[in-house]
Amino acid sequence: MQNVAEDLQVRWLKLRIKLKERFGIKPDMNGVLLLIGVQELGSGPQEFSKEQKQDLMHIAICKVLSQSGYYVFEGNDEDGWPHYALVQPLPELNLIEQENFLKDHILLYFQNQEFI
Repeated sequence: MQNVAEDLQVRWLKLRIKLKERFGIKPDMNGVLLLIGVQELGSGPQEFSKEQKQDLMHIAICKVLSQSGYYVFEGNDEDGWPHYALVQPLPELNLIEQENFLKDHILLYFQNQEFI
């Protein structure tokens, strides 16, 4: 199990380095989620309020977890923001397990986007 966790951390670090090469910053988890949220919103780079940034990170979490059937895309609202519905309960995990669960799904997202 330790090798799986180490492999995940190595792949996560490689993703962050690649993002740094592309955007000039090596984002933490929140930064990566924000990037995914902006990508999924599809309106390009712009200034976002603190609340909008939280919404973008929520969109990102829903998007990456939809790959495993936890959320389903319901459509965009009148402002073009995507909305998701929870369709399967998330597993009960401790904090470290939650972070690794999310990292694994984020890596899958970038792999599917052919970024890594």
